[in-house]
Amino acid sequence: MRRQITAVTNKVEAYNGFVQWICFGDHGLIAHRSPIEQEKRIKYTDLVANALILQNVADMTRLLPKLVEQGHIVTRETLATLSPYLTGNYRRFGDYFVDVEQTPEPLLFDLPFDL
Repeated sequence: MRRQITAVTNKVEAYNGFVQWICFGDHGLIAHRSPIEQEKRIKYTDLVANALILQNVADMTRLLPKLVEQGHIVTRETLATLSPYLTGNYRRFGDYFVDVEQTPEPLLFDLPFDL
């Protein structure tokens, strides 16, 4: 039971650290006294976090078959250590160009290799 609680606590803390990385302005402090403004800030932060998590999962899903093709061994244990809370591939400050005309690649829901 203690191991399960620790594992879940670690996942929650990893998510909280990820969200804190996203909220770099005012260190995530919600200065508004209005409950509506507080709720908006929390929901917008969760929306950004979910978008980045989805992109991280899509990137990992696209790269795993390439690693297998290169001869790396990918096991269930390997996949269990992956985290969608990566931040190293994002620039928090800078210019971003979003091409809304470009169609994203479809997500793979089944990995094209056996575990």
